[in-house]
Amino acid sequence: MRRTGTTRRGALTATGAIAMGAVLAGCGGDDGRAGPEKSARPGARTAADRSPAEVSLRAAARSVSTALFAQYEAVVAAHPETAAGLTPLRDAVRAHITALGPGDALGLVRTRPGGGAGAAVRELAAAERRAAASHTEALMMAPPELARLLASVAAAASAHAYLLTALAKETKA
Repeated sequence: MRRTGTTRRGALTATGAIAMGAVLAGCGGDDGRAGPEKSARPGARTAADRSPAEVSLRAAARSVSTALFAQYEAVVAAHPETAAGLTPLRDAVRAHITALGPGDALGLVRTRPGGGAGAAVRELAAAERRAAASHTEALMMAPPELARLLASVAAAASAHAYLLTALAKETKA
């Protein structure tokens, strides 16, 4: 019987792209702009309406996602062969940073991942699991709107960790 041409790497890439699309659709953070769609939405709040606790939670979550984004950048720079599998996930993390609200520009601290490409992708999967745990913990203290966003970001991080674990198995040591 003839092969269909679908490989595990292709399936993972497609799954990642689908997951990223779903996450991006659900990560519409309140950017503080007033417009017909924003003002018509019940309960929509501007950045000025946020409590200091909410601002702090958003900043902490943004910091976690920014560090994760920096790690993606470092792995892709050190191991260009991983770019095809990592780029959709990295772009989703960038969307999470934007959805979490205004903050400093992506001031990235570039680190050099240790080991080969497989080890770097495994480290990235572990970082995604830590990010998911951090966002899940933060949502317990967040107001409803932010809690929904953090839950979406945590779910995306868990999905990324799953995809990265599978990708690490396919990547050369």
